[in-house]
Amino acid sequence: MSETNAGAQQVERPSQRMRFGVVDVFERAGLPVFLVLLIGFFFVHPDSAEPFRSAPNVSNLLGNQSVTALVALAMVIPLVAGYFDLSVAAIAGLANVTAASVMATYGQQVWVGLLAALVVGLAAGLVNAILVAGLKLNGFIATLGTYTLIGGLLQYYTKGTTILGVPSVFGNWGSMKWLGIPRPFWLLIAVALVIWYVLMHTPFGRQLEAIGSNESAARLVGISVDRYVACSFLGSAFVASIAGGLLTSRQGGADPTAGPAFLFPALAAVFLGATAIRPGRYNVWGTLFGIFLVAVAINGFTFLGAASWVSPVFNGTALVLAVGVSTLMGRRREAQARKALLAQAAEEAAAAPPPRATRV
Repeated sequence: MSETNAGAQQVERPSQRMRFGVVDVFERAGLPVFLVLLIGFFFVHPDSAEPFRSAPNVSNLLGNQSVTALVALAMVIPLVAGYFDLSVAAIAGLANVTAASVMATYGQQVWVGLLAALVVGLAAGLVNAILVAGLKLNGFIATLGTYTLIGGLLQYYTKGTTILGVPSVFGNWGSMKWLGIPRPFWLLIAVALVIWYVLMHTPFGRQLEAIGSNESAARLVGISVDRYVACSFLGSAFVASIAGGLLTSRQGGADPTAGPAFLFPALAAVFLGATAIRPGRYNVWGTLFGIFLVAVAINGFTFLGAASWVSPVFNGTALVLAVGVSTLMGRRREAQARKALLAQAAEEAAAAPPPRATRV
């Protein structure tokens, strides 16, 4: 009987591994596959096919989403360490207004405006770092506060008006192409590659993941948690400032309300991204798939005659579903990990030699 049971277990294990392997592949590739299916649907639907696959629409889709994607990637950096940075959209708006103001209002050269945008953005990131890593404030609340504060300051500085007059050589850059693809998209890919490499293939990225997995354990093994968390907020602000500079080029100026409006689309993309590529973990490529999934869906539905309220409803629904799926996946993994530990403990207990009888 015991040999039969052992044989049955040996037969079941490969099938179980295969089942878990299929589930794992589906989790990792589900979002990209859904994006491909969505693109295919809009490509062949008679009401959306022609305008959706037109070169101007594809170009606008790639170029317009580059700013949103950069804001989302900025958010990923501190999230890997387990900290929210809701101020990234406002920092992008701050960099946008700073660059446009320096170039248009004060008549400085393009590089001076971009440098000023980076400096001001990093200063905002430093404030977040001090609040969260230095004063140990809750990251969600602290950065929500700085998000609101920056938005108010931008309204005060601009009096709610748009800043125009950016040099045409810079304003035209955001609408130009290289190899038939918008330049902003190439910038997005370059930044994404750098962030991916830093997070996945450097000690800094591995330390951030260790902090995000278990901050108390990271402190116990000697990781300088506060320093790494502060650096993650500075890195987030730096990427958000790049997004603000790109927004200045795309708009040919600055709108004080433009930057903060990227917050919720970026949040939806980040949480959607955590369900793919590396399920349960915030990651670069999953975030990019999330960005373009939402963008393609809204773009295609617009061609199908959807009303203006569809965009915020879709963003909100995507955000709720992404958080729900990510949470459920995390719980399932925890249950599987506990089950595996219990099974391993049972096997070790069964394999252990029986205790020797002590002679009285």
